Amino acid sequence: MKLIETHAHLYSEQFRPDQAEALHRAVAAGVGTILMPNVDHSTIDAMLELEANAPATCHAMMGLHPCSVGPTFEKDLQEVSDWLARRPFVAVGECGIDLYWDKTYLPQQQEALREQLRLAKQYRLPIVLHTRSAFEEAYELVAEAQDGTLSGVFHCFSDGLAEAERIIALGFKLGIGGVATFKNGGLDKVLPHVGLEHLVLETDCPYLAPVPYRGKRNEPAYLPLVLHRLAALLGQAPEAVADATTRTANALFNL
Repeated sequence: MKLIETHAHLYSEQFRPDQAEALHRAVAAGVGTILMPNVDHSTIDAMLELEANAPATCHAMMGLHPCSVGPTFEKDLQEVSDWLARRPFVAVGECGIDLYWDKTYLPQQQEALREQLRLAKQYRLPIVLHTRSAFEEAYELVAEAQDGTLSGVFHCFSDGLAEAERIIALGFKLGIGGVATFKNGGLDKVLPHVGLEHLVLETDCPYLAPVPYRGKRNEPAYLPLVLHRLAALLGQAPEAVADATTRTANALFNL
């Protein structure tokens, strides 16, 4: 089985001691493609260096994470725009709205998301959305911008069936990760009612490691654990789920 990891911060500081080994473990586990979302100006160099070192496997996105949006976010956003004009990326992201810790910069986060939605349409790229504790706020802006040309994924999906159906109706996919393996994650009540064609796989490493590694550093080699949990929830063979999610990711990200 060849899997596509659609959301991995493999360039992060947490992988500094063993990045090459983590990449090797991922490939050995059947993960043939790793898509890397950007965070902000401080992560671009490390992300692009990893892409240059492993061009057959690792592919970069370009975006500004909502948790990096503050009073001077325009400078970071301009850098995102400059990079998108300079070279190809597989997506605009990771971007969105995050109200988990702080709501101080909600207006700035909204402005940053609007601009990145505009950039996604300009460059005809999918957009990768972060919506922690802010589904309604992010959804509203995406729906407002959707003119039939926008595509993308609501990454780290952990909401209910009503939200899943709204995302699908908008023409977007759901990114399914380690939360699907959590005992009280809630996705066991949602995913059996969602068509497989609307799902892609991710780890969001180094965060949200699946069971039995919950609480430890996550990595792309754990993606098969997500695959097998999803297959069990859907009552389908892992091979069928691998094939379907790989097809969907290939089409969405134009790989």
